[in-house]
Amino acid sequence: MTAFEHQRLTAVEDRRLSPYTGWTREHWTALADRMLAAVVPHRSPGGARIDLPGPASRNGRVSDGLEGFARTFLLAGFRVAGERGADPGGLLEPYARGLAAGTDPASPEAWPRPDELGQSKVEAASIALVLQLTRPWLWDRLDDPVRERVVAWLATVVGQPYPPINWVWFRIVVESFLREAGGPWSAADVEEDLAVHASLRRPGGWLSDGDERAYDHYTGWALHLYPLLWTHLFDVTGSLCPGSLRHRWAADLREYLDDAVRLVGADGSPLLQGRSLVYRFAAAAPFWVGAVTGTSRLAPGLTRRVAGGMVRHFAGRGAFEPDGLLSLGWHHAWPSMRQAYSGPGSPYWAAKGLLGLALPADHPVWTDTEEPLPIETGDVARVVAAPGWLVSGRRRDGIALVVNHGTDHARPGDPRSDAPLYARLGYSTATVPPLGSLPDNTVAVLDADGRASHRAGFSTCYTAELPGGVLAAASRGRVRWVDPTGDDAPDHGSGRRGPVVPGPVLTVVSVVRHGIEVRLARLGAGTRPLRLSGWPVAAAAPPRVTRTAGSATADTPQLRSAVRALRGFATADVAVEAGTSPLGEWTAIPFVTTAGPPAPGEVLAAVVLLDRGGPAGPDPVLTVTGDRVMLTWSDGLTTEVVIP
Repeated sequence: MTAFEHQRLTAVEDRRLSPYTGWTREHWTALADRMLAAVVPHRSPGGARIDLPGPASRNGRVSDGLEGFARTFLLAGFRVAGERGADPGGLLEPYARGLAAGTDPASPEAWPRPDELGQSKVEAASIALVLQLTRPWLWDRLDDPVRERVVAWLATVVGQPYPPINWVWFRIVVESFLREAGGPWSAADVEEDLAVHASLRRPGGWLSDGDERAYDHYTGWALHLYPLLWTHLFDVTGSLCPGSLRHRWAADLREYLDDAVRLVGADGSPLLQGRSLVYRFAAAAPFWVGAVTGTSRLAPGLTRRVAGGMVRHFAGRGAFEPDGLLSLGWHHAWPSMRQAYSGPGSPYWAAKGLLGLALPADHPVWTDTEEPLPIETGDVARVVAAPGWLVSGRRRDGIALVVNHGTDHARPGDPRSDAPLYARLGYSTATVPPLGSLPDNTVAVLDADGRASHRAGFSTCYTAELPGGVLAAASRGRVRWVDPTGDDAPDHGSGRRGPVVPGPVLTVVSVVRHGIEVRLARLGAGTRPLRLSGWPVAAAAPPRVTRTAGSATADTPQLRSAVRALRGFATADVAVEAGTSPLGEWTAIPFVTTAGPPAPGEVLAAVVLLDRGGPAGPDPVLTVTGDRVMLTWSDGLTTEVVIP
């Protein structure tokens, strides 16, 4: 019996209180307890490490064991805090032993210090956060020598360099705990780190994880998680944190959550985009932060719906099978999703998505009736300016998707290769960029060997909401072909550098209505053909493929992906490959290609579709006049867009 199967038997669904997920707080607590029970056999004798099975990260096994300790410690802390200190399962006792052993330099289980290993800086923040959250029930009961050693271990962060990304919050949290525990800390460090956070703020409550265009789930599970929790748990408001700054962060979170709640599918899946996807339902963390700190404007029942939908999405699709452990993967284990820093304990940052357990059983998020997601009440059409996304979703499909003209984990003009999880034209809650030979969701120039060009480093021209529920966006840049250097395995989450062969300037425009995209392209010059690819659909068996002269479709039992030429494309086909996606053994990507190099300035167009089948409706009629394109939709609505 798997952990999830046992959990289902011990809590009864309540479709009155939770009409969408059926889950009550008992389901959450049972799942948390099973998650913690599953790691017990992997705890080291002294308790300082949780050594989970799987390949080591680049930081080594000792660091990975610390990671397993710190990230499951988060879950134990949330669980006990939500019971107001009651700990009948004895969850904190083994972590108390681990703190004693891990911070003892003479112990065979001594942890690498934060000044010795960068990854320890990350895990130190989880440890400090839980020590503060559970202070009356753990920290205050530790022996003085243990407290002294913990302070000494944490204090090695003071004055240490931290990259100017979400990591600055790891130092803020640790030094704030040290400040309240009577240990050394640096006001200059905190001031410097808060300045970095301020530099990451973008319009609409979004934050970029660095000065590159790095928009992904780190915006929510790191950059929105810590600031308000910091002011909620630590005595810093009015001293280290002016009250006006907290109000600004709260406003940022509210705006961000208004977008983020529209990036979740009706089945509970978060958007499959960006790095560290093995953290899975950690994507629920920012919703819980809004509830824990009282700053969200989402109804309590909606907060539980979106967070519970995510957790149940994974719990019901094998994420804890066969041994109750979270593996490196998405639904099931899929080793190709791991990145160089990923170890067996890494997926347990998913505990952040269970932060709501820190709220007691009588809180409205547990007692109010679940409310539907935006995509469950109607179609979604929204521009998110900071990442350059057109957010679209149809109620009938329940798939949230984004068309991307602003995110690539690069800067304008950067010559690196495309990062599959950032630089594609589209991402959704039902698809993921596969690792196959044909890139999905691209407009690419093909070189003499048939290699696709890269678009990272493009510039966003505009994003716009137009009458009739139409969304439009455009981007342009000089494409290139890159031969990545180095012996390390390609990183699915970031681009790579190497010798570059420059290509022509390519402009791409997307016009989206009712979940259907009209994708336009124009080359400044060039002597090579152009290929436009659509959405990747994956399933256990090979998808059913349909080809005609101007269109290509791939069907699975759950999804349909189609590309239909409107102007300038001569042939259509579907690439089918095996073993390239965590969502299914077989993946199919439809695409269209020009017969040869398009004339300079020629406008090319195709319809790109992802849905769950059914009547697709007629394609819009296209009229091109110079730089302007007029689309006439089947209901008579006309939309004019400019190709920059």
